[in-house]
Order: sequence, then structure tokens, then C-alpha cells
Amino acid sequence: MDSTLACLAAWMPRQRWYAAKGRTPNLRFIASWDFDPDADGVRVRTILVSDESSLPAVLYQVPLVARATDAVDSDSDHIIGSPEPGTTLIDGPFDPAYAGALLRMVTRGGTAHGPRTVVTGHPAASASIARDDLIAGVLSGEQSNTSLVYAARDGSAPVICKVFRQLHPGLNPDIELQTGLADAGSRYVPRAIGSLEGEWPDSLTTGGTITGSLAFAQEFLPGVEDAWRVALRAAASGEDFAQRARALGTATAEVHVSLASLFATSETDADERVSMSESWRRRLTTAIAEVPDLAPRRDAIEATYRRAEAIAWPQLQRIHGDYHLGQVILVPDRGWVLLDFEGEPMRPMSERVRPDLALRDVAGMLRSFDYVVGSIRLDQPDRSPQSVRAWAATARDAFVDGYAAASGVDLLALSPLLAALELDKAVYEAIYESRNRPTWIAIPLRAIARLTDDASPR
Repeated sequence: MDSTLACLAAWMPRQRWYAAKGRTPNLRFIASWDFDPDADGVRVRTILVSDESSLPAVLYQVPLVARATDAVDSDSDHIIGSPEPGTTLIDGPFDPAYAGALLRMVTRGGTAHGPRTVVTGHPAASASIARDDLIAGVLSGEQSNTSLVYAARDGSAPVICKVFRQLHPGLNPDIELQTGLADAGSRYVPRAIGSLEGEWPDSLTTGGTITGSLAFAQEFLPGVEDAWRVALRAAASGEDFAQRARALGTATAEVHVSLASLFATSETDADERVSMSESWRRRLTTAIAEVPDLAPRRDAIEATYRRAEAIAWPQLQRIHGDYHLGQVILVPDRGWVLLDFEGEPMRPMSERVRPDLALRDVAGMLRSFDYVVGSIRLDQPDRSPQSVRAWAATARDAFVDGYAAASGVDLLALSPLLAALELDKAVYEAIYESRNRPTWIAIPLRAIARLTDDASPR
């Protein structure tokens, strides 16, 4: 096992899903299990390793396929290494043996075992996929997970299965919320196919175990575009986006209404209000320290927060949690479909599964419209700023109108709270852009100026 860990430590920093960029992993073995071997006798194994170079330590899921070295293409980009002579490890999602074993477990159920470890497949109530002729390919461009797309030669509906790379205790909200919505008949989410759940040793206790989500399969909708690309193209050409923005507001509201009926809600008590307000101010302090241009706006920002604190707040409920135009796709003859209910990947799972303000999702989408305009202004510096601002204002108004009509929420009465949530998001963006994309920092800074001058939900 030490030689395998050494191979992983050298390989993991080059992977997009590895969180501690620039560090050498300090890996500790936690658990492993084997799927039933494929017909050619290769070993299909998944290893859980804790990277203790990070604080707190991060638990990673690493699927492996062990093949005879002379049968492996030495030019492959997906070789992990050779822990022992004659054997080569391949990153599991890129090998057909793992891809087939994963889909069988998710769609047919069953269990796999390792020392103090058990993995169980849970087919969804609506799942009907149980075939071996699907061809798997890995979706490119993902940051924190690895997704396999399974396509059929006969043109049947494809399936996408997301393998969670960073693991957390408990049911992943992407599985919980999306399956709940799909089983309730929502047309705004893909159909759920099944999931994989594991139980493994708790590294912090003696004899304790942890249960968490390992993978989630759902209907794959090919040939579609996400809302970011659709909106960006419309803004670049000056095409009116109001009708589509209003439909997006309607879809968002109907998903929120469904989530409130399917999962527990609660009143926003004094402690919750104080906790959220304090988080706004902590973030603002950090932002001013890193972006001094914000300092003259501090009093106006805090005044916006005080206006929000002075009104009654709506109840808390389950929400998307990381909502923006890139999380929605436009499906022909079906309309907008929402994806990726995991919440913000950097937040602890315990926070992602807590009820929150539905207006946080609304604020996230409003910020996303601003980013479309900011991107256009960066790409087309000679274009009239007034024209792109007018496009954004129209899209924002239509989205809010669609949301209010479908949800029944009085957004006018809640406009101080919505403004504060959007402002807090823009403050976060200022921190992010100052650290990662300084040329983009004008986008949140313009939004902060606008929001502190006018706290209406435009």
C-alpha cells in the first residue's frame, strides 16, 4: 500500500479536482473496496485517502484499475503509476472496467466490501437502465468531481454519473434534492437514475464509521447549452432576453416552491439573523483589507445591511445554494433545467444541507446577469456601456418578475434583504477577483456602487 500511496502523491497534484494546489500531498490510507472483476480479470478497486497536508484534512475518493503493464498504452494521459513491477494503475473513470462496474452497481443495486467498509448501490425509483452495451466517456472541464457519460449505440437516452472526488459525511444534497424533485415529477431537473453510498472507518475515532455519498447518476441531456452561453450570446448581439429571463425566474420559483413542500422549513429566528448579519460584516472587513477601493463604500454597504435587518425575513428552506447561469441548461421543447444542487463546493457539507433563504439563489442569479455584462465589456471595450447596462436591467427585471409571479413572494417588501444578499455576494466576488482575476474586479465593484446607491431589486 505504501507504494500505491507514493504513486498517488505524485499524481494527484496534477488533477483538477485536487484542492491543495501547489502542495505535496501527505496521504493516509482510510479504506478500499473491490468491485467484481471484469471478464479480463483486471482489478477494479476504489481507495479512500486522507490528505493531511491540508487543515482540515481532505478525504478523496480515487477509483483505480490495475492492469498488466504490457497491456497498457504507455502514452496514456491517465496512468497513475506502477506500484509494483508488471502492474500499472489507471485512473478508474477512464477505464471501461471501472465505468461498467460503476454503472451496474448504481442501476442494479448490490454491495461491495472492504475491511470495515461497505458500498451499496441505490437505483432510483424511476431507474430503468440495466444494460451492458453503453459506451462511457469522461466529461471534460470539471473542477471538483469526475463525471462519466454513458451513451448507447441505438440512440437511447444517455446517462451521466458524477463521481464525487472529495467526500463528506451524510447524503450529498445533489442526490437528496434532485432525486426528491425528480421523484415528485418536477420537469425542471433531470430524471434521477441511482446513487452509490459508502460506509468507511472514521479516522478520528476508534471503531467509529462514517456514511457518505460516492456517486450519483441521472438523465443526461445532450446537445444543450447552459444559460451562461445563451445569455452571453444574446447580450453580445443585443438580442432581447426578457422572455427567457422571465421563464428562468418562473423555473427558479417553481423549484423553490417544490423544495419547500418536499423538505423541512423553519422560521428565521433571531440567532439565524444575527449569524447571517455577522457573516456579511466579516466578509466586508476581509474585502476592504484586500480591496482598498471598497473602503469609501463601507458606510453605504453597512447601511444596506441595516435596512435588511430592519424588516421581517421569510422562512428558511432548502435551496440550490450555488445558483448562477452556468447551473442551468436550455433543453429544446422542455425549457430551463436546473443542475448541480451540491451547494458551494468550498462550504462544509453541514452548512450546505441546512435550510437557507431562497432569496440567496435569486441574488446569485442576479449577480450572474451582471457577469454577462461585465464579460461583454471586457471583450468589447468599444461598445456603449449604456447599451449593455440596459440589456442587464431588462433581463434582471424580467427574471424578478417571473420569480415573483410564480412564487407569490412580495419581492418589493423584501427588496432590502435581496439587496443585502446581492451586495454580500458582490463583496465575496471582489475578494475572489482580487485574488484570482484582477482584470475582472471592476464587475463586482460596479455592482457594489449600484447596489449602495439603490437597494431596489432591479
